[in-house]
Amino acid sequence: MSRLEAAMAQVDDLRMHYLRGGDGPPLFLLHGWPQTSHCWHRVAGPLTETHTVIAPDLRGYGRTDKPRTGYDKRTMAADVAKLAEQLGFDRVAVAGHDRGGRVAHRWALDRPDQVERLAVLDIAPTREMWRRLDRDLGKAYWHWLFHLQPDLPELLAGQNIAAYLGYFFERWTFQRQGLPAEDVAEYVRAFEAPGALRAGFDDYRASFPDDADLDDADYAAEKRLTQPVLAMWGKSGLLGSLPTHEIWRDYARDVTGIGLDDCGHFLPEEQPSQVVAHLREFLAR
Repeated sequence: MSRLEAAMAQVDDLRMHYLRGGDGPPLFLLHGWPQTSHCWHRVAGPLTETHTVIAPDLRGYGRTDKPRTGYDKRTMAADVAKLAEQLGFDRVAVAGHDRGGRVAHRWALDRPDQVERLAVLDIAPTREMWRRLDRDLGKAYWHWLFHLQPDLPELLAGQNIAAYLGYFFERWTFQRQGLPAEDVAEYVRAFEAPGALRAGFDDYRASFPDDADLDDADYAAEKRLTQPVLAMWGKSGLLGSLPTHEIWRDYARDVTGIGLDDCGHFLPEEQPSQVVAHLREFLAR
């Protein structure tokens, strides 16, 4: 990733890998599944012109440790919150894609004193996705249900990690050509590491009961995001068929919604210039 340097931090018992570059207000970039901090390589450079960019590998991903526990979003959010504190940042902006967006959502809910702006890329709130699950969403989000199962995803996906991950990179992109081979190779290498497949699936398995119970309790208590929120999604992706902007308005007080043309799920890699432009505008307000 150009303009960013790799570093390690000890966050409690977790050794966390992150990339850092630039100067200015801090901007944390949180990746999703099945990726690592590498997913930001097309947008991080331009963003370092105005911000200090920090892109960590989340708990269980990439070069960060892969413990057996702690994949609920509250713990994963606390990991990055403590990293921010270690780096000397009192207030940060956060952008999260996919599973990283869910970590970012929880971080902003739990620490409104720390997170001043939030951008979520190609997600709707987890609670809302479960609530709306029907035949069509079940067909599109089958992997959520599969990844919840104990042991079986590791057994089957582990037979051919490249083919399993490649399925998503091909099916979830607008051009249907997948991501560049060198980027796919980086993600395959990451998920071939010992414990990596299990940790990624544990991220999904934490959906019940930990994440779901906490999300339901917050919603019932009328706890909503108070920061400005930017929701971006690919119009040709899974979120393009949902009223994504309206959904987020029920979970946040100040939401800007933007759908990207000719874009599937992997916004930072499929439409990096649009992502950079919208993030810059949002962060400059």
